[in-house]
Amino acid sequence: MDMERFKNSTVKIDNEEKMAGEALFTADIPLKDFLYVRQIRSSIPCGKIKEVILPELPEDYYYVDASDIVKENVVNIIFSDWPVFADGHVKYYGETIGLLIGKNKAKLIELEKQVKITYEEETPVFDYVNSEIHKEFKKGDLSSVIKDADLVLEETFETGYQEQAYLETQAMIMWLDGEKITIKASMQCPFYIKKAVVRTLGCNEEDVRVIQPAVGGAFGGKEHYPSMMAAQLATAIHKIRRPLKMIFDRSEDIINTTKRHPSKSTYTGYVKDGKLVGVKARVRLNGGAYKGCSGVVLSRALIAVVDCYNIPNLDITGDVYITNTMPSAAFRGFGSPQTIFAFEMFIEHVAKKLGVDPIEFKIAHFAKQGDITAVNGKFHDKIILPELVEKAFEMSDFKRKYEEYKKPGCLRGIGMSAFLHGCGFTGSGESTIINAQVKLTKDENDIVHLYTSQVDFGQGNRTTLKKIVSDTLGIPESQVTHEPPDTDHTLSTGPTAASRTIIIVGFLCEKAAKNLKNIWKSGVYQEIIEPYVGPSYITWDEDLMKGDAYPGYAWGVNIIEVSYDPITYQIKVEGVWSTYDVGHAIDDRIVCGQADGGIAQAIGYGYMENMEMKDGKFMQKTLSDYIVPTCEDLPMMETALIDNLFAYGASGAKGCGELTFVGGAPALAHAIEMAIKKNIYKIPLTPEYIMEVVENGKD
Repeated sequence: MDMERFKNSTVKIDNEEKMAGEALFTADIPLKDFLYVRQIRSSIPCGKIKEVILPELPEDYYYVDASDIVKENVVNIIFSDWPVFADGHVKYYGETIGLLIGKNKAKLIELEKQVKITYEEETPVFDYVNSEIHKEFKKGDLSSVIKDADLVLEETFETGYQEQAYLETQAMIMWLDGEKITIKASMQCPFYIKKAVVRTLGCNEEDVRVIQPAVGGAFGGKEHYPSMMAAQLATAIHKIRRPLKMIFDRSEDIINTTKRHPSKSTYTGYVKDGKLVGVKARVRLNGGAYKGCSGVVLSRALIAVVDCYNIPNLDITGDVYITNTMPSAAFRGFGSPQTIFAFEMFIEHVAKKLGVDPIEFKIAHFAKQGDITAVNGKFHDKIILPELVEKAFEMSDFKRKYEEYKKPGCLRGIGMSAFLHGCGFTGSGESTIINAQVKLTKDENDIVHLYTSQVDFGQGNRTTLKKIVSDTLGIPESQVTHEPPDTDHTLSTGPTAASRTIIIVGFLCEKAAKNLKNIWKSGVYQEIIEPYVGPSYITWDEDLMKGDAYPGYAWGVNIIEVSYDPITYQIKVEGVWSTYDVGHAIDDRIVCGQADGGIAQAIGYGYMENMEMKDGKFMQKTLSDYIVPTCEDLPMMETALIDNLFAYGASGAKGCGELTFVGGAPALAHAIEMAIKKNIYKIPLTPEYIMEVVENGKD
C-alpha cells in the first residue's frame, strides 16, 4: 500500500469490531420473547383477491393483513401510492398480502405453504404502455437547427434491472419499550422509517424510536424498502404487542425487493459543421407497480440526459411507466447511470458516423465553467475535465493502445467515459424538504459529541464526519465521538443517499465545529445546532425542470481495457483507470475504497449482472445465478484524485459515492465496441448479447 498516498487517512471507527467479528448486525441482536415474521405474498402479477384461507394457527401464531391497519394503508414514500398490505387487489408478483407470525421459524414456513389464496386474474402489463409521470423541458431552440443539419442520427438504448447484492439482507426487529415502538434495522434512513410508522399508525412522533445497528451494505436498496417493512411490523406489533423479527434469506431478498429502474432511451442528434448542435431525447423508465420514488429518479435521469457535454439545443421528454412488476426504487446513481450510458454511447456513435475521432469529438463538447446546463441552470464552478482526461490517459497509456486496438483483427479494446454527478437533493430539496440540522455538544470533560442521522453501511460516513469535526476544532480524533443514529437523540440530517452526506452534512459539521471553536470554554457544557442554508444561487422549478439542479457537481473519467474471445464471446477486463474531481478528499483511503467498489459494481452492471423477468417474476434468485464480479473478474484498479475545491463543502469536498459508479458501464461498452468492431445499444453485455451483435449487429 502506498502510505504516502493515504497520509491524510485514519482508521475507520468500526474497523476493530468488524475485523474481530464483534459488530452486531440486526440478525445478531438478542431479543427476548420475540416472534418471527414471514410475508405472505402474491403468486400472480395482477388480479383481485377473492379469498384467503388460512390453516388453523397454533397458540402464539398470528395473521395480520390490511384489515388490521390502524390509520393509513400506505407506505410513506415520495409518491405515497404503495400500500402496506394489498387490500383486495394485487399489482405485482410478490406483493405483501399479509404477515404470518409465530415463535418457530420452521413451523411458520410449514404454515405458509398451507395458506390458500384464490384470485380473479387480470391481464398484466409489462411493457412501456401506461405513463404515470411525465416531465419535459427544452434548452435553446431545437427547431432552428433541425432543417439545416448536415447529419441526423437516431438510436435507442436499453438498460436492465440491477440487484443491489448487499452482503446483509433486509432485516428488521421491533419491540415495545413501554408504549414506545422501538426499531433496529438494516437501513439507510432512520427518519424515513420513523415517518412511515407514524403515518401508518397515526401515532405521535415521540411514540416511535429508530436506532441504527451495524449495517452490511445498502446501495440504495435500503432507502425505501425498510419503510414498508416497518409499517407492516408496526401494524403487527400494535395488534400482538410482542417483539418481532423479520429477516430475509438471500433468495426472498433477491426475488422480492426493489431493483434499479430498467430504461429505454431514444436519442436523435443533429450535427452542423462537425458539431452536435441539437438533441431530442425520450427517456422511459419502468417504475413497476407503484410510483414510489420513481418521479425523482426520472428527474435525475433527465438532468443527466446529455451527461457532461454542452449541447446548445435540447428537446427532452421523460416518462415513468407503471407495470405489473416489483416497484423499482433507489440504486446508486438514481437514474443517471441509465442516461449517462445512453448518451455516452450515442455521442461516440455520432462521431463514428461523421468519420471523426470519437475521443476528440467528445472532448470538444465538454461543458465548461459558465456554460448553461441541460436544464437551463449554470455550471458555476471550475470544471477540470481536461485535466482528468490527461491524467487518465497518462495512467493507462491510452493513446498508444487506442490506435493499436482499432486495427482490424485486434481482439482488444479500450474505452473512455467522461461524466458528472450532481451532489445533494435535486434543486431546492435540501433547503425546502430536508432542512438538515447537525447537533454538536461539548461536555464538561471537553469531549465533543457529534449527532447526525447519516447511516454508515460500510462507506465510512461516521469516520469521515468525525474527522471533519476534529480537524476543524484542532483536537485529537479521540476527543470526538460520533455514535450511530438514534432518532430519540439525533436531529434529522436527512437520508444517507444522493451523494449528499459530505457535501451537505459534512459542510454543516464543519460550520458547527467552527462555531464551537469560536465560543469554546473548557470544562463547560456547550451545544451547537447548525441548520442547512443552501447557496444563494440555487433556484429550481421542479414542474418546469428548470434552474440550478444541484449545489455542486462532481466529475470523473473512467478508462477500461478489455480482451475478447471470438470463440466463446467472453470478455475479460484487463485494466481499469479512473480520475475524479470530488472537490477534496477528506480521507483518501475511504474515497479510493468508494472508487474501487463503485466501478467494480458498474462493471457488473455493464456485462455480468443479468436480471431476467418472466411473467412478472424475477428468474434469478441466488448469487449463483445472478452473477456479480469477484476478484477473479477484475484487474488491479488505479485511481487518481485531483483537487478542485468547492466553496460549499467541508475543506472543499463534494460527494463521491455515486460518481464512482455512473461512468463504468459506458467505458466498458466503448472498449467492447472496439474489440468486436460493432456498435452496442444495451447492457448487460452478456456473451449471448455479444454473439448476437457480432453476428447480426450494425458496424
